[in-house]
Amino acid sequence: MAIRTNTPNLLDNPPIPVQAKLAAAWTSFMFLYVYVDILAFYKPGVVDDILVGVVWEFDITQTWALTALTLLAIPIFMVVLSMTLPARANRITNLIVASVQVPFAAFNAVGEVGEPWMYFYVLGVALEVIVLALILRSASTWPRTPSPSMPDLAEPNRAQIQMGR
Repeated sequence: MAIRTNTPNLLDNPPIPVQAKLAAAWTSFMFLYVYVDILAFYKPGVVDDILVGVVWEFDITQTWALTALTLLAIPIFMVVLSMTLPARANRITNLIVASVQVPFAAFNAVGEVGEPWMYFYVLGVALEVIVLALILRSASTWPRTPSPSMPDLAEPNRAQIQMGR
């Protein structure tokens, strides 16, 4: 009679490329960014203000719409750029854009401090900043590979091996 032992099958956990991590993080950021705005429509008076042409304190004009679209397009393009840019440009772009997005995200909650919906906006901004921190960490700790022109000191010199030294 055979004795059965339950040995757990370990799940494979292959490394995820930095580009995929960044694209996923920017996608998550965009979901938060958009859903905070969508859920804010349920705040009393917001839709009424929009119908008369006002968002927060700003008149809804073509300039306002172009500015809003431009600001939304930046993290949207970061999803694509994170997957397509070469490593060095990718790292620098992610560090710069995520750094700029942190104060921009915080600005979105400033008008709500002390207001009844303050906790909603603070949570939204906190979640966005957490994702931006993950982006900054992933980009700043991007793995490096040794340059082909730099010999690896741990490996013996091939010329010495071939010459029998």
